[in-house]
Amino acid sequence: MSGTILTLFNGLSLGSILLLIALGLAVTFGLMKVINMAHGELIMIGAYVTYVIQSLFLKYVPEPFFDLYFLLSIPIAFLIAAGFGILLEVSLIQFLYKRPLDSLLATYGVGLMLQQLARTIFGAPNVGVQSPSFLNGGLTIGTLVLPYSRIFILSLSILCLVAIFLYFYRTTNGRRVRAVMQNRQMAECLGVQTRRVDLGTFAIGSGFAGIAGCALTLLGPIGPTIGTYYIIDAFMVVVVGGVGALVGAVVGAFGIGFFNTVFEFFTSATIGKVLVFMLIIAFLQWRPSGLVSSRSRALDE
Repeated sequence: MSGTILTLFNGLSLGSILLLIALGLAVTFGLMKVINMAHGELIMIGAYVTYVIQSLFLKYVPEPFFDLYFLLSIPIAFLIAAGFGILLEVSLIQFLYKRPLDSLLATYGVGLMLQQLARTIFGAPNVGVQSPSFLNGGLTIGTLVLPYSRIFILSLSILCLVAIFLYFYRTTNGRRVRAVMQNRQMAECLGVQTRRVDLGTFAIGSGFAGIAGCALTLLGPIGPTIGTYYIIDAFMVVVVGGVGALVGAVVGAFGIGFFNTVFEFFTSATIGKVLVFMLIIAFLQWRPSGLVSSRSRALDE
């Protein structure tokens, strides 16, 4: 029984990490159909922002207030990653709409440049981020110990999901975003400034990538390539869930996390990953549009 509970928790934990990483990707990919291979580097930016804030707290802030650095890092990582996203969209992405292959190659190059910039500033070796004291240890249930850090990441992913849902379905700007997703030309005819919608949406997606990077610092050391370890899995979550579908992203993330954990438990990490990809390929043969098909009112779709 304890082994089953631990497997389920590990699946939820991995799924929450994938969901947190894929949320921003689902927003940008779903709206603009841009394959942003630099999304992993936006995650890296969020992780290094957390490292820098920790270093500043260690140097300038009294020790009793040290734990506040992580809570402060979350909104700052969001804002800085969103700022990088705005810069990327204005300087490059806006010229590559409806050109997915070009956007893939261009953003891949941007990602390599950002990785080299991180190596120049912080060095090639990984650096560690000290977890706040309130996330040390774990919740004891019988003979099981569930780490507080994993529980925190699960709670953070749920909070971010609720925030995106409220933004899309309870705000005026969210209605404009959904209108552009359904039919860009009609939205423009009705007075929606689609250029501003694109910029704002890309900034929000980039900001959530920064939050994901902040959360990943709780799991281990960070380095210039931290985002590349998760970017493929994040794309798989978006594709399996359905492009632009938040519900599909949730089901896809936790489904991939659960099956990956189960397969690794009975085989190994490498074989488990292969089995997950084989399962995804078989699923996409059955439902090419993903779990949830995004509705569109465009006449050419």
